[in-house]
Amino acid sequence: MKKGSRRWIFPVLALALLTGAPVALAQSPAGSTVGTLKVERHGDHGRAVILVPGLQGGPWVWQRTIEQLQKDHVVYAVTLAGFDGVPAPADGGNLFDRADASLEQLIEQRKIDKPVLVGHSLGGTLALRFAGEHPALISGVVAVDGLPIFPGMERVSAEQRKAMAAQMQQQMSAVTPEQFQAQSLGYMQKIGVIDPQLAARYAPMNARSDIKASAQYMAEDLAFDGRAALKNANVPILEISPYNASDFSQPPMMMSEAQKAAYYQSLLADAPKAKVVSISPSRHFVMLDQPAKFQQALDVFLKSL
Repeated sequence: MKKGSRRWIFPVLALALLTGAPVALAQSPAGSTVGTLKVERHGDHGRAVILVPGLQGGPWVWQRTIEQLQKDHVVYAVTLAGFDGVPAPADGGNLFDRADASLEQLIEQRKIDKPVLVGHSLGGTLALRFAGEHPALISGVVAVDGLPIFPGMERVSAEQRKAMAAQMQQQMSAVTPEQFQAQSLGYMQKIGVIDPQLAARYAPMNARSDIKASAQYMAEDLAFDGRAALKNANVPILEISPYNASDFSQPPMMMSEAQKAAYYQSLLADAPKAKVVSISPSRHFVMLDQPAKFQQALDVFLKSL
């Protein structure tokens, strides 16, 4: 492993361990099932938008986004199997593959005409993968702090990624529900959002997912490299890069807002129509920290298609 990889890999992997777990909370609104996805539909006219949350997320991530988009768009808010109270697949298998196949099934089954995929974090990675594999089915992608490869993992071999992913999965699977609940709050406070009140509000929601499914998704994300396939993604791609200056003021995470945006752009170099827009001050859940700025960036992108 090159020394430079430590700048991103170890801080990010350490923070990635701070994830949520099952806890008894109110159920999400009823929705239908397509493949392994739970699907909610909002709005009745306009260009279709499919919202894909990140690790352990649900439609609650997009509440304000849905309220705005449904005025002029048909919105499909999906929840991945194992997250936010949706059962994990009982028969195993690769969860990334099953999510990809289920998104394709949703588009074809509902006869959705070239939707825009909007994904957060792991959901953004899935959206970018879909663009590389099924570009003819969509009209664009918005990835919110989700990339074709986990930051820092581009500097290590595929074998090293798999080994690190396996270790991560083992560690995440071994924690207790009580530990998961505490870690979920810590994650939201340190990485998820800037406002402590938002962290306290959303941490329980980020903590009602299946432990083993969450660990498997995280492992698959760490091992995944979808950069080469992006050469086939001949649709516009908007990458939203959050930036909070205090989080990047000390080694080993020291970098300017422009440097972070340029780094993200480098990971998307194979995509012919990718653009990075930075939103600050914001942490990982941009749509919660900066809902107005996020909505403006999303609206501008949608109107450009």
